Amino acid sequence: MHKITIMSKPGCHLCDVAKQVVERVIIGRAPAVIEILDITQDQELLEKYKNDIPVVLVDGVERFRHTVDADRLAELFYDEPGERLAGISS
Repeated sequence: MHKITIMSKPGCHLCDVAKQVVERVIIGRAPAVIEILDITQDQELLEKYKNDIPVVLVDGVERFRHTVDADRLAELFYDEPGERLAGISS
């Protein structure tokens, strides 16, 4: 099971878009838990990411800042190079 973490804060439109992209790519297609972290609830995260959200981590590794590329995200879950997840268009 993979873990996708989205660093976010209330009222962040780009964070909402990032969450939608992650859900569209992952839900029902790859075994993953999606966690939304509100950086305003943790002073250290707020200092680290306040000007860079959304930030998306996949299995603890930062993969995206500001925007999420659906194709690049999907590629992280391919079993074989060149494979496509069902329902994802290029």
